[in-house]
Amino acid sequence: MSTDSDGTSPTTVGVAQIIARLNVGGPAIQAISLTRLLEPLGYRTRLIRGREGPAEGSMDYLADKLFVRPVFIDSLRRDPGLHDLRALLALVLELRRTRPRIVHTHAAKAGTLGRLSALIALRRHQRVLVHTFHGHSLTGYFNPRTARLYTIIERVLARRTDGLIAISEEVRDELASLGVAPADRFEIVPLGVDLGPFAVEGPMRETRRRELRRELGIPEETKVVTLVARLVPIKRIDRFLRMARLIAERTAAHFVIAGDGELGVELRSCADARALGERLLWIGFRCDMPAVYFASDVVVLTSDNEGTPMSLIEAQASGVPVVATDVGGVRSVVDDGHTGIVRHPDDDRALAQAVVDILADDVLAKRLAAAGRTHALGAFSIERLVEDLDRLYSDLLQTKRR
Repeated sequence: MSTDSDGTSPTTVGVAQIIARLNVGGPAIQAISLTRLLEPLGYRTRLIRGREGPAEGSMDYLADKLFVRPVFIDSLRRDPGLHDLRALLALVLELRRTRPRIVHTHAAKAGTLGRLSALIALRRHQRVLVHTFHGHSLTGYFNPRTARLYTIIERVLARRTDGLIAISEEVRDELASLGVAPADRFEIVPLGVDLGPFAVEGPMRETRRRELRRELGIPEETKVVTLVARLVPIKRIDRFLRMARLIAERTAAHFVIAGDGELGVELRSCADARALGERLLWIGFRCDMPAVYFASDVVVLTSDNEGTPMSLIEAQASGVPVVATDVGGVRSVVDDGHTGIVRHPDDDRALAQAVVDILADDVLAKRLAAAGRTHALGAFSIERLVEDLDRLYSDLLQTKRR
């Protein structure tokens, strides 16, 4: 944090990080990590969170690991309803009680209710309002009328937000094209996570690879293609299953899906899943994700939209080549042909062929894995994220003082 104008160190700055749920994914990891890692820089941060859905998984284990004790608001949930009014009231009371100098909201629901509560609870000259778009849900999620309403809400709130953050240029450009705010209003702050547990090499990596394969019943010599995703429509698990069948016709590979969600029962019983039989494993949410990547030979992403896909960052940091659909912020993570392979989302055969090429060519696989690891560890470190946000917070505080 920068010093005050007289050269002295500033007093501790109160920060409220608000997120609707600590479900498995990048936004929760970022909010939890920032709550702890901003402290040494002079911020007193409280994490305010809501409730996850029953099949979304939870990052509570990471909060426990970092000794973060979130403020829990039960009525703060993803789906809309009358509970949103209770959540708004609870947030207003919490912000009035703690009077944070900075309110930083993450993702759509917390972005709406969190910013509204700050506008109600805190005086304009006393607050710095920051919102991070970890992607967006304005296209591909809702019917046109609902999407238009949510877009209008985002436009109104953007005018009253001091700092708008997009986690990639692609996300910024999509939001600008939708009229949320002009492109020059956004700061690009890429995702940052602790990649140390994934950047493991040598005997330890091989041991964890063998142990997990043994647990899952996968022979050591068998190639493994893995998808890490919530089982929700936007992730297009159906696309993964179709391409898996194409790959299975040409290789002896096995397939692993790590994650769960609302479509779990439907997907497990679909024709493509049944056709793959014992070569397809559903392992649900896991806390030992580094081992899941170590046990994989290719990691695939088949989504229709993404902000900055965490699974691709973690896979590359783990030294595993990746194949992904060319959507959202994927190209901010994967340099096609250099750190991984990107293909059009509507071309199942091209996606499958890219995986087959990697499985069949050890030289290609090692080249992509090495370049991907270097890129991920350099671009998406948690240290870089903390520095970026400290700089942004300091600039916004100085602007507010002026």
